[in-house]
Parts: sequence; structure tokens; C-alpha cells
Amino acid sequence: MINSIYVDNIIKTALLEDINYLDTTTDYLIDEDQENTARFLAKADGVLCGIDVALRVFTILQEQGFEAKVYKHDGDVLEKGDIIAEIRGKTRTLLKGERTALNLLQHMSGVATATGQAVKAIEGTNASIADTRKTLPGLRPLQKYAVTVGGGKNHRYNLSDAAMLKDNHVDAGGGIASAVAKLRQKLGHMTKIELEVRSLDELGQALEAGVDVIMLDNMSCEEMREAVAITNGRALLEASGGITAETLRAIAETGVDIISMGALTHSVTAFDISLKISC
Repeated sequence: MINSIYVDNIIKTALLEDINYLDTTTDYLIDEDQENTARFLAKADGVLCGIDVALRVFTILQEQGFEAKVYKHDGDVLEKGDIIAEIRGKTRTLLKGERTALNLLQHMSGVATATGQAVKAIEGTNASIADTRKTLPGLRPLQKYAVTVGGGKNHRYNLSDAAMLKDNHVDAGGGIASAVAKLRQKLGHMTKIELEVRSLDELGQALEAGVDVIMLDNMSCEEMREAVAITNGRALLEASGGITAETLRAIAETGVDIISMGALTHSVTAFDISLKISC
């Protein structure tokens, strides 16, 4: 699901950050022909994501002779102590690629795990969990892929995917009716319009303008329930802003269709995975 050209580019950028012209410790300590086996181990419970990306780090460093046995795949639920994969290659390869591989694997698994927890929290409601564009520069495809592995859905990938009127767009565009009308004059038939509203009065204007999706920005659960009743299926409703694990279930139970969470990607905790070389 991830473009291999993108994956290789991000890995090479990361390796160039880590290895200027040599690895001072490894290149002076380890014989060029030495080989070892190593294991990726889960040190917590969660959802795995990014194992193929992590393994690609080593095949870029060592095109011939690197081997891997993969026991757990993206989307698998991990328990502490699980062996994720076993790899064998030149010891220099394993040591030089370790940090880059773990950085990517731990971060992607962290995103998938956090998403999985959010999805589980709203089970039985009609709402779905979605990401946002609050991603780390350069890592958006990996992060958005990890959200889907965790059971969430992707919001728009970039500014070209859909027309989304935030508060600044509305204020700069002359108000809701004017801004939506201007967009409709130029948008193709395949492009949806989403509008962020800050009050129930703006919700009424959005419905009158006929937008496809309405974002309820930082509204209380009481306001969201009222918005659901007013909308009555005429547009998709997205809850956004200030959503936490503690409020997630209550928000889903208001009847909104989508809950978007920037925290899934911009402040997620890395999943604890280690790479241990066998002596």
C-alpha cells in the first residue's frame, strides 16, 4: 500500500543523517566478513506496523546475502515477548541499520497501536476514527498507512484531495454562503466540500449551502447531539478538536459519523521494540 520509491527515499534520507561517511564504531570494530543473526522483539502489547519498511533498511545497506524470517505481519496484535522477525546478514549491516529500522518500526507501530485503541473505544457506535494532516514532515504516507493498519480511516491526504473550508477560509472568503458558492463555480464534480463550523448557527448555514461534510469544531457533546438532530443525515458530521481517550466514547455516542484525531500522528508514543543480536 505504500509506494516503494517513497519508502526507499525516506530510508536513504534517514541513513544519510545517521552515517556521514562511515560508522566510526562499527567500521573500526567489526570485521567486514563477520555475520550475525538478530531478532526483533516486542517489549509491550500492541499492533505491529512497518516490519517490511524496517527490513528494507537492511536490504538497501546489503543488496546480497541478507535474509529474514518474518513471524508477525502488519496488523498483527503483539504481546510482550513475541518474536516479530529473525534476520541474518553482515554484522556491519545489522549495526548500521538498527537505529533507522527501529525508529520507523517503533513509530509506525505506535501510530497503529494508538489507532487500534481509539477504534476499540468506540465499538458499537456508528462513528469511525480518522487521522488529520497533523503529521510529521516527510512521514505522512507512513503515518497514514499506520492509521489504516490500526483500523482507522484516512482523512484527505493533502490540500489537493478535497475542498475544506476552515475558519480562516470562511473569514477570508466573505462568509459561509459566499465561500461555498465561489468554490462550486470552479470545483469538478468529483471534489467534495467540507466546512468547519464553530456554532449551531454556522451549522444551519452549512446545511443551507449544501456542503458534503461538516466539521464540528471543539463542540461539547450536548452541542454535537443537537447538531446530529438538526442535520438529520443531510451531511456527514465530523467531530474534531480537543478529543482525548477519556472523551472519545461520549463523543461517538452523540451520533457523529467521523472523529478525527491529530494526536494519532503528531504526538503518539513509540511502541517498544528491540533488535537483539545473537552472540
